[in-house]
Order: sequence, then structure tokens, then C-alpha cells
Amino acid sequence: MDHVFASYHPAVAFSFIVCAAGLTMAAQHPVYGVLSLVGALATSVVVRGARPTLHSLAWAVPMCAIVACANPLFSASGSTELFCIGSIAVYAESLAYGLCSGAMFASVFLWFASYARCMDSENSLALLGNAAPVVTLMTSQVLRLVPQFVARGRTVAAAHDAASAAAPRDASEKARGRFRIVSVLMEWGMEDGLARTDAMRARGYDCGARRTTYRRYRFGRVDAALVGSIAALAALNAFLVATACAQYEFYPVMSRLTPWWGYGAYAAFLALPVVLRIKEWWQWHSLK
Repeated sequence: MDHVFASYHPAVAFSFIVCAAGLTMAAQHPVYGVLSLVGALATSVVVRGARPTLHSLAWAVPMCAIVACANPLFSASGSTELFCIGSIAVYAESLAYGLCSGAMFASVFLWFASYARCMDSENSLALLGNAAPVVTLMTSQVLRLVPQFVARGRTVAAAHDAASAAAPRDASEKARGRFRIVSVLMEWGMEDGLARTDAMRARGYDCGARRTTYRRYRFGRVDAALVGSIAALAALNAFLVATACAQYEFYPVMSRLTPWWGYGAYAAFLALPVVLRIKEWWQWHSLK
């Protein structure tokens, strides 16, 4: 499945995901935390697909629970005591703050997963290759090497487990075998790093000349309109998020939540990928 930003200039996906992730990290607020998590999940569905998003929930939900449970243990603050664990009192305010922090972490990871799907090495180099060549190359290589490292680890582990004569007899031998796999991956990665460095130097990367790309991306009127709309909505929501977070407090007593039109502006901003997907679906079906 092609992602929803594939037919637009890479600046559209870059500006939206970066602004959404920045607002998510800045909004330590219950309503904004829920909206950020829902928006990150919806974007992941239309960008990565439903199945990878469900796989992401397998670690996103436990991470939220771990952060929510750990915060009351390290920050025993608040006025509404729920229960005690030994000499440690668990307060509702600390638990709520932990839930918001967990939702924020899960949302940020989902935003970066969507970024990795939309902004591959070609898009990153086309967008930022001339402005920041070294940083762009490092970012694109990291986004590529992490899944490559995982795939190679599975390959080495499968080859190691296939040697039945050298099967581990106890837990210590099994642990040593896993450390051996990590050592193989590190040597493999360093060897590839040297070869990749020589290849980039031979191609004249960062020689001072303006770089070209394999695919030409044209920044048209639709792209300019989308980037301008994203920038305007992001600026508006930055002001609204700062206002809402300044008026809301977790400690010592949680502030009361009231309906506010600013939540709708934030939801409208996060719904942009879904709107683009619906627009694409309607265009395809209107041609039949």
C-alpha cells in the first residue's frame, strides 16, 4: 500500500509530521494527550497500514501502562490518595500525569514510525540533501540501517540455531550464543560502514557541488497550499497548546476540564492525513 503523502512533495509529509510530533511533545495535557495518540494512530493507519499499526500497539499500550505505573512510585505528589504500596502512597494526580506522559511517548514513537514510512532516504536527500548534507545522510542511513540490522540479526540467529550439533545445553550457553550473534552483527555493521564511506566518497558526496536526485520533485501549487495550511494550523495550535497547558495543573489538585474550541482546532490539524486519504478515495471512485 502506498502512503497518503506519496503524490505530494516530500516537504508536505516532513512539515506535517515534524509539527505534529513537536506539538505532541509540548502538550502535557489530558485532552491533548488523547487527541495526539488518536491522531498518531490514524496517521499510522493511512500511512503504514492497519496491520503494522496493530503491531505497534503491542508495545505502545504496555509502554503507556509502565510509564503510568512508574510515575506514582517516583513522584508521590498530589492530594487524592488512592492506595498505598508499603510506605509509598499512590495519588490520582501522579497516575494521571503518568498516563499523559505514556500517551505522549507512544504518540511520538508512532509519529516517527510514520516519518520513516513517508521520508525514505531518497525523499530526505531530495528535501535536505543540499541544505544539510551530513545530517541528512546520517538520518537517512539510520532509518535504513535499523530495520536492516534487525533483519540481519534474524538471519544470523536462524543460521546459529540451525547448527543442531552446537545447540546450547543450558541458559549460560544460550546467553553466550546470543552475545556471539551481537558480535557478528557489530563486525558486519562496521565492515559495511567502511564500505559505505568509501562508496560515498567515490561518488563525490559533500564535495561542494549541488546534488541532484534520481527523482525530480516539483513543488506545485497544491504542495504550497498544503505546506502553508500546515504551517498556519501548527502556529495556531502552538499558541492554543501553550494557553491550555498554562491554565491546567496536575498538582496539587487536577484542574477541571471544560469544553473548549481549541481542542477542535488541534483535532482538525491532526486529521489532515485522514482527509487526504478520503479525498483520494473519493477521486478514485468518482471516476468509475
